[in-house]
Amino acid sequence: MTILDFRQDVVELSDERSSKLRKLNIAAGFLHLITGVAMVVLGDLDFELPVSGFNISGPPGTPLENGVLTEFFGIPLAVAVATFSLLSALFHFLIAFVVFGFYKSELRRGRNRLRWVEYALSSTLMMVLIAATTGVTDLAGLLGLAFANISMILFGWIMEMVNNPTDGSGAKTWWTPFWFGCIAGIGPWVAILVPLWFNISQDGAEGPPGFVYGIIVSIFFFFNTFAINQWLQYRQVGKWSDYLHGERTYIILSFVAKSVLAWQIFANTLIPPA
Repeated sequence: MTILDFRQDVVELSDERSSKLRKLNIAAGFLHLITGVAMVVLGDLDFELPVSGFNISGPPGTPLENGVLTEFFGIPLAVAVATFSLLSALFHFLIAFVVFGFYKSELRRGRNRLRWVEYALSSTLMMVLIAATTGVTDLAGLLGLAFANISMILFGWIMEMVNNPTDGSGAKTWWTPFWFGCIAGIGPWVAILVPLWFNISQDGAEGPPGFVYGIIVSIFFFFNTFAINQWLQYRQVGKWSDYLHGERTYIILSFVAKSVLAWQIFANTLIPPA
């Protein structure tokens, strides 16, 4: 394991490359801003996902039919997905216009803590929306998913804090935070997919249309491209041996992957209710 000296610069960041990263952050910020505004304008603002709780109305073991399902509140889906995009826009603009000097100092040390703060907010919101659109409506379950996702992001933060991305071929990399993050990150997906499987396996259950499964696979892939980028970065595969290539890829994924995720979730607002 190589623990970085936080005062030590390990990545060379020229003025030209920092300028390009600044422009890329600005471009991503505007694209996210346009996406968020478009969702508010185009979306059905009355379309909500229910968040509920179940009271068994008795001691443990009380039959479920004696319980009461209570809807606590609804999540306005169009607004929530727009918020996901607007959060990303906010952080890209903060980096480009407010804390760019700090951002450069972070990159020189082979890390970007601003990225992990933003991901802890935006990706957790997205995970909750993915769960809610696939039928996970229980408040306790959604809170558990949210904190598991935040844990995954914080493991990514630790991965950058304790490793030197310029060590050759990742030979000295301490991978434990990455793999612990994968464990934390897979938990919400298991919680989403296992109940879905039980529901469609019941006698007489029709299940969702076929295209829904394709969307789930697509969402899973794009959601996890960020972890793939970090793995390539610390394995120093090809162009990823340059830490700044990984940073640039994070910014590109911030728009491409997040936009695909956002629009697929947003599309639920356009489906007429049964």
